[in-house]
Formats: sequence, C-alpha cells, structure tokens
Amino acid sequence: MLLELRGIRKRFGGIQALRDGNLAVEAGEVHALVGENGAGKSTMARIIAGMVSPDGGRLLWQGSPVRFERPSDAAAQGIAMVHQESLLAPHLSVAENIFLGREPRRPFGWVERRRLCEAAARLIEEHRFPLRPEWRVERLNPAGRQMVEICRALQHGSSLLIFDEPTSALSEAETQEVFRIVRQLRERGMAVLYITHRLEELRAIGDRITVLRDGDTVYSGRVAEVSTEEIIRHMVGREITAIYQRTPQAPGEELLRVEGLTRRPVLDSISFSVRAGEIVGLAGLVGAGRTELLRTLFGLDAADSGRVWLAGREVRIRHPRDALRVGLALIPEDRHRSGLAIRLPLAWNLTLASLPQVSRFGFLLAERERRLCEEFIRRLRIRAASLWQPAGQLSGGTQQKVVIAKWLLARARVFLFDEPTRGIDVGAKAEVFHLMDELAREGAAVLMVSSELPEIVQVADRILVMRQGRITAELPRGAAQEEIMRYATLDTQQAATGRADAQQEKNPA
Repeated sequence: MLLELRGIRKRFGGIQALRDGNLAVEAGEVHALVGENGAGKSTMARIIAGMVSPDGGRLLWQGSPVRFERPSDAAAQGIAMVHQESLLAPHLSVAENIFLGREPRRPFGWVERRRLCEAAARLIEEHRFPLRPEWRVERLNPAGRQMVEICRALQHGSSLLIFDEPTSALSEAETQEVFRIVRQLRERGMAVLYITHRLEELRAIGDRITVLRDGDTVYSGRVAEVSTEEIIRHMVGREITAIYQRTPQAPGEELLRVEGLTRRPVLDSISFSVRAGEIVGLAGLVGAGRTELLRTLFGLDAADSGRVWLAGREVRIRHPRDALRVGLALIPEDRHRSGLAIRLPLAWNLTLASLPQVSRFGFLLAERERRLCEEFIRRLRIRAASLWQPAGQLSGGTQQKVVIAKWLLARARVFLFDEPTRGIDVGAKAEVFHLMDELAREGAAVLMVSSELPEIVQVADRILVMRQGRITAELPRGAAQEEIMRYATLDTQQAATGRADAQQEKNPA
C-alpha cells in the first residue's frame, strides 16, 4: 500500500469539507475518486498534496505516518498534482512553466535557457502534445494549459500523481492521449489518483474506485465490480434518472438574430436565430469557433462585420457593458477567470452585474442587497455557509449556480452558456439543466455550447454544428451523435453526401 488516509477531517469556516475521509491507494494502480461537488474530493487531494493541513485523522505513506505542512513536503516524497484550475504563470513560456522553480542554472544563478527549452521539447515530444516550448501560456486554450500542467507534474519523477479533472477541457482525441499517459504511468509502477465527474472514463482506465458523499467515504471497491447506476446512487444518495430530461415547448418571439457575423480568422459569416423558450445547442470540435462566437456576441472580442438583433431591435455590442444593457448574459467556460471574483463574497458576486438595483446616489443599500441575495439563494438552492463566504471556497456546481443567479438578478433575457457542465458532478448537471429549462419556460432564449454530445442531443431543441468558424448544419432535437460528428468533421457537401448514403442504406427502397 503506497498511501492511506484514515478518518481525515477538515473544516473551512462553517463548512465541514471532510468528516470521515478514508482512502487506500496501491502502487501501480489507477484509483478513481468520485463524488458530487462539495463531497470533499478536492479537499482530500489537496491534503495529500500538502496544500491543506487536516484537522484530524492519519495519513500514512508506505506504511509510516506522515504530515505534509507544505507542497514541498509532499513533493519530497514523490507526490505531484495536476490541478483542475490552471495554476500556471500566464506571462511565462511553456518551458518556463514546466520547470518553474527547477530551472537548469549556470554558476551565479543564471538560467540556461537553451537547456531549459531542450528539456521541455523532449518532454513534450515524448507525450506527443501539440505544444512548443517557447509559446506563452496566456495564449493557450484550456486544453493547452492542462497539457502544460501534466508535463510539469511528470517532470518531477513522482511515485503518486493526482489528476484533478484532467480531461474537463479536452477534446476526445486529447482525452485519449491523457488516458495513454495514465496507462503508461501505471505500467511504470506509479500510482495515479484520478478525480473525475465523467463516469464513463472509469471503465476506460480505472482499477479501483472510492466514492465520497458529504465529506464521508461511502464506498470503495473495484471498478469492474460496481455498475454506473450504483456509483451514482452512492454519490448522491438517491436515484438520478433522466439527467438531460426536457419537455419541448412551442417557441415564442425571436429574441436573438445574427446575420453574417464575421471575425477573421475564427468566424466566417455566421447566421442563426434563437426564439423565446428555446434552447439551441452549438456542437463542434475544439477550435471550431463556438467559444469565439459567444465571446463576439457578448462584446469581449470585436467583430469585423455582421448584424445582431435583440427582441427585434438591431443592436451594436462593442463591450460587455453594451451586452448587459440589452439583456445578454454570458456564463463562461472558465468560471474562475471570467465568471466570478473568487476572492469576493458570495453576495457581492451575485450583485456585480446589477449594482443599480442595490444602490442609490453611489451608495450601496446593504439591506436591499441582502434581501435580493437571499431570495436568489433560495430560488437556486445555493449551498453556502453565509452570504460572505468567498466565492472561491464554493464547490464547482455551486459556483456555476452563482454565475447564473448573477445574470438572473440582472434581468437578462438571452443566455449564452459555454460548457455549462464542465467540471461539475452528475447531480449538479441535473440541477444546471433544470435551471436552463426553467429559464426557457419563463421566456428566455438559451444558446448552449457543449462538447458532451449526449447533453446537446437530449437538451437542445435545435442543434447548430460548427466547423472551422462556419455553421455547417442545423439539425433537429434528438439528432444522431454520428450525424453531428459527420458535420463537425467534414465540409457541408461531404457530410450531406454521407447523410444521404446513410439514409439510403437504412431505406434501400
């Protein structure tokens, strides 16, 4: 046994993150750690990595009691962690981030940049990552930053590597590459603690599994001996049925209309519309232009040409302030960097986009702010210790609810969701989709980007497929995943030909 945790306890203010955390990880295995957001997974991982000290319990490394006061203590024992949210230095290069704090140096402390780049290039080439040592990290997408995190952890020569949601921002091809690396590490005799919300990944790489619920370890066993339904039942303490269930309704007036929107080189003549009460899905591969489309609509990036109408009135959105004024809301893919002020209290995050409602003559009306916040906390069932708990201390699913509540309070009518279920558990996914359904029933228009095809197929009323900055198809609700991928990977003519051939094979007459 390489690592054991026995009866680990940890409290943050009024939140008991871990009550009775137990875990046993063997050398040469991939051990999956699963649970709902707020179950204590990340807290347990941070305790193992030396980032947080437990309040009680025992931690054993190779059978001997240990206590890690800082990350360097864990690193000295051979423990490294790939974090869900990037902890990279954005202004530095890929190579500098990989070897940060361990740079090859000359006498008098000068960094040997040539050796630094050569070592990074060898590591990148070994794992076949699409990176270059000299690239600035700030220019990388989430998938690229995740790859740099993996490289940085691997170069330490660890005995135990902790992956915290490593594939949440990756494409299918990149996810398979992560799986290859994990299997390779296992073959070398390393232990891998793999935290994920994607239960389908467990069958691909997991050997054993531990389930946390409300800070307690409720199940541990071999992956092959437990069904997915049983895992979900252990996670949430109840049956989760029809996670993506949605009853279609007749759409109302056209709330969002886009014609010829172009932003070279990522968007090329985009045209579509979304009606009140409608959820429209945006499907496509990483780099197809889906996120870029939402950013341009919201005024974060400037369009070269094109026209946009909101509720029948043409608008010019050059800045997020313009989007806020006309009732357009963006729930971004990266909550920490773009959706929340993580060091500010929950209450302030809720009212950031609607300060005129809670102020007069430049002065904050604290009592009115409190009442409004409490109303939306009840409405969205937001779990927090208090209104003044920092947003960064909330679970991923709760943070997503806070971002949605912020725009509800601002009275938005058109909601742009970018990967709304990234990094949240199966129970929180059901709640997010329920909120989206409520928005649509109350007359809002929803445009949703998702890389999870089951979500797109079962939630969206219509599906727009993007490829290389263009919309290649508009498909009805419930379209086959194979058909979506055909339009996402082939040009429109090839995809249409493939669709006709498939229909002919199905209906030879």
